[in-house]
Parts: sequence; C-alpha cells; structure tokens
Amino acid sequence: MLIKNWKKDIFTVPNVLSLFRLALIPLYVSIYLTAKERMDYYIAAVILAVSCLTDMIDGQIARRFNMISAFGKFLDPLADKLTQFTLMICLCIKHHVLIALVVLVFCKEVFQLIAAYIHFRKGQMLNGAQISGKICTTVLFISLIVLVMIPDISQKAVNWIAIVDAVFLLIAFADYIRLFCSKNTKYISVNNHKED
Repeated sequence: MLIKNWKKDIFTVPNVLSLFRLALIPLYVSIYLTAKERMDYYIAAVILAVSCLTDMIDGQIARRFNMISAFGKFLDPLADKLTQFTLMICLCIKHHVLIALVVLVFCKEVFQLIAAYIHFRKGQMLNGAQISGKICTTVLFISLIVLVMIPDISQKAVNWIAIVDAVFLLIAFADYIRLFCSKNTKYISVNNHKED
C-alpha cells in the first residue's frame, strides 16, 4: 500500500511536467553557452518559454484534477528556483550587473528554506506560494527571457531591467519575512498532506 501511494504521489501529470522542466535546464545551458548566432539565442529563449508554459499548466492541472501532492509542492518550486537561478548565472557571464540579483535571490531563498524548515519541524507549512512571490517569479522570467533573446541589448537597458527585478525581489523577500515572523500568519498542518 505504501509503495502504491508513493507511486501515486510522484507519478502525476503535474509532477512529470515539473521533472520535464528540470530536464530542460541542461539543454538550455548547453545551447546558451555555445550560442554563436542570434537563432541560437532564440532557441534558448523558446526553451525557457516552454519551461514557463509548463509551469503554468502543471499548477492548473493539479488544482483542476485534484492532483496536488506533498511531493509536487516540493518539486514545482524546486524546478522554478533551479531554472531561475541557472538562467541568472548564465546571463551574469554577459551582464555582470546581474550578479547583484543572484546574491539577492540566494539570500531570499536561503531565508525561505531555513524559515520553512523551522516551521516544518513544528508540523507547519505555508499554504502554497504567496502572490508577491508568484508575481516576482513572472517578472523575473519575462525580463530574463528578454535578455536571452536580445544578446546585444544596451547596458542602460540591462541596468533598468536589473533595477526592476531587484524591486520585485525585495518586495517578495519582505513579504516572506513578514509572513514567517508574524504571529498572525496561518499555517496548515504538514500531517494533512501525508498519504493515508
């Protein structure tokens, strides 16, 4: 029964789509870092667009067909964060100003990981991602895809994109700090998401 539930928890359509997003990461890195012509950058951008599309689809499927699982709640954000982090590191090779964004993202994710772990030990977890985090992720992906598609973009445009991304990151970071530190934040029980 445990094996059956384990398979049912992992091999769902949303989880397979998340695993697909993870598989796209090395493909994107290979194409972007070896790109020589504009078409190569377009292909890399299309890969990222497909990743974003599957991210939106898997969430819709999970909610619509009741395929939400504890493993999925871990895998989906993991795929998002690894894709985002890898994309930013690759872009830092061309646009050094983005290093500051990488540091900010790293600090935000480390804080969330530590805070989530502390509450998980208490049997608590946030009920999904916050709207500020979702908006931040969307803005980051759109702006970073633009940077991939336009390799010869001006430094001034890159600086403005970095500033806009930093603002959304700081807003999301502040929101999560408020949530995890507030006594009024409502958590859900981890036990409610374990298989029977």
